[in-house]
Amino acid sequence: MYNKRYKLLLTLLFISALSFADVGNQNRYSDDDFDGGDDGLGVIIGYLIRLCFEEPEIGIPLLIIVVIYYYYNKKKKPSNSAVNNLANNDVRADTTAAVAAQIQEIDPAFSGDKFIGYAREVFMKIQEAWTQKEWKTIRPFESETLFNQHKQQLDEYIRLGKTNVVEKIGIKQCTLHSFTVDGEKEVLVVYLSAVMRDYVIDDKTKKVLESDPERDWYMKYEMVFNRHAGVKTTEAGPGYSITNCPNCGAPTAITSSGQCEYCGSVITNGEHDWVLTDIHSVQ
Repeated sequence: MYNKRYKLLLTLLFISALSFADVGNQNRYSDDDFDGGDDGLGVIIGYLIRLCFEEPEIGIPLLIIVVIYYYYNKKKKPSNSAVNNLANNDVRADTTAAVAAQIQEIDPAFSGDKFIGYAREVFMKIQEAWTQKEWKTIRPFESETLFNQHKQQLDEYIRLGKTNVVEKIGIKQCTLHSFTVDGEKEVLVVYLSAVMRDYVIDDKTKKVLESDPERDWYMKYEMVFNRHAGVKTTEAGPGYSITNCPNCGAPTAITSSGQCEYCGSVITNGEHDWVLTDIHSVQ
């Protein structure tokens, strides 16, 4: 009796370990059948079939439970049209005008509409660079801490021979969410929602490892921008151009330390203008 209970416990632990395996830096597939893709499910089914012959009183009930759970989750997944309908109807109150007015009290040249255009373009360039594994193109827009964090995550994908493909992006809403002054820095939060395709492939075989390339995902984000308190908007700054140094106006060419190659200014620390310090998903 104790031996069978021990086997049952080990079996459940084994299934759990397979079901929740991933690379550790993405969690948006957590409601996808079994994390790790259908390969993980195949390993579980194969193990349970063998267990049905060795310990039928344990293997058969577990096999039935796993199969029912798998098909139930397949059935309950929203269709792409349902995902897009949800995105179109899930609209937050637009606080752009109020937030922009708050900033304009200390920075009259600030434009809410132009900054939203800048935030949208930064978001799109981040997704493009992530998929193409060309993170250096994002260097002008991110703080050193955020850039290094994202680079480490991307390096892990490269080491594993995987690519996280993010494509067919449709931004549904982008608004200024809040503005605060925190000591020596100003903090501007942008809310952005989008529908996209998001999946992981093997670089060599191009086989899909996680998620589904035909499935739409509805994601909501907060993008956090910082700049030093007292910095004013300039014609070369965010909201006007993402291709010029905010200090000297030269075409953006940034070293790994965040310096403009033309004037030597560090432009990714918020000293001259806004810099992205965080981007995270929200409910």
